[in-house]
Amino acid sequence: MTSQAFADYSFESVVPHTGTMVLLDHIDFWDEHELQASVTVRPDAPFADERGIPAWIGIELMAQSIGAFGGCRSRHGGQPVKIGFLVGSRRYTCTRSYFPIGAQLQVQVKEIIHADNGLCVFECNLRGLDDHADIHATANINVFQPEDPEQFLQGKSL
Repeated sequence: MTSQAFADYSFESVVPHTGTMVLLDHIDFWDEHELQASVTVRPDAPFADERGIPAWIGIELMAQSIGAFGGCRSRHGGQPVKIGFLVGSRRYTCTRSYFPIGAQLQVQVKEIIHADNGLCVFECNLRGLDDHADIHATANINVFQPEDPEQFLQGKSL
């Protein structure tokens, strides 16, 4: 099957985050297998100091991109956006300890495993653009999206 980009959605319309906890600026592209999002590191960003934002925030940027992917998929299928859970990450590596103020970053997430029980694995890449092309982070992130998140949170189902 040929990959085809789908409808444009705002980031806020496909993730359960609101306000300052929405860390990404824009969904650049998404299709049935992957999503690419972008952000410019700003001095007023959550977790920012004079050096920028710590590189460990890259995991959250990846996780929010995965959430946006799931939200886009749900909206495209006429379903409501559901919450998901970051289960863990493997092999997070990054070339920098901080992402500096003004850096433009792109995050690409690609679904590599999708189980019927809601468990998924994503291959994630974060890279800096232009003057920050030396920034590169990678990880495999495991997520879980239960059929009924409210029942799951109450401990009533797996």
